[in-house]
Amino acid sequence: MELDGKVAVVTGGTRGVGAGIARALVRAGAQVVLCARRAPEVPRPGTEFVPLDVRDPEAVRRVFADLPRMDVLVNNAGGAPHRLLTAADAERHARVVELNLVAPLTVSLAAYDHLRRTQGSIVMIGSVSGGRPSPGTAAYGAAKAGLESLARSMAVEWAPDIRVNTLVVGMVRTELSHLHYGDPDGITAVSRTVPLGRLAEPSDIGAATVFLASDAAAYISGASLLVHGGGERPAFLDAATANKEL
Repeated sequence: MELDGKVAVVTGGTRGVGAGIARALVRAGAQVVLCARRAPEVPRPGTEFVPLDVRDPEAVRRVFADLPRMDVLVNNAGGAPHRLLTAADAERHARVVELNLVAPLTVSLAAYDHLRRTQGSIVMIGSVSGGRPSPGTAAYGAAKAGLESLARSMAVEWAPDIRVNTLVVGMVRTELSHLHYGDPDGITAVSRTVPLGRLAEPSDIGAATVFLASDAAAYISGASLLVHGGGERPAFLDAATANKEL
């Protein structure tokens, strides 16, 4: 799973999951371009930073047109605050969809010519929120469901020149984990709900990204790889009075 001499672009690559992905790509030998609104607080070895708001189509097209080469695109930029549907108007929820679904489409289209020339690959960073109810982040979950569908269609339309796959990511421990799960006790309690007994680390997502971007996955396209530590224990098992050994 080596990427020596490859050029990889990671959107939202300056912190959290994106930073973990960037580090893994660098370790695999890739030259990494980080695209984000803000530069990393500390320069990251083996990377180049390009300021970019992926919600600005003209800026996206301009930045990608200036790149001399690209072999791998990682559509990682995204996210959403906790917000109940009735707590905001449709326009505000639409901005979440714009960031998590429309922007990856914009970026992928801007990268198309580069990737076609290099027989490259796209890795979409999806979420388990796209496959289950996501109260409080409903627009985010809907966008991630759409992103996975978009990736499958891209994989067919752009074959055989470009491979497109999705990492369906579960809960990850990052510098912002407290905003989602609370204090250390809360994070520990949430970790116990994962079959593998812990939250993912950004490095876990990075390793899976390297795999999908590498020649080890040369015959994998249109796939959704679950990176969620085994998923979620069904709630009914804890409520049931039978088979308590499960």
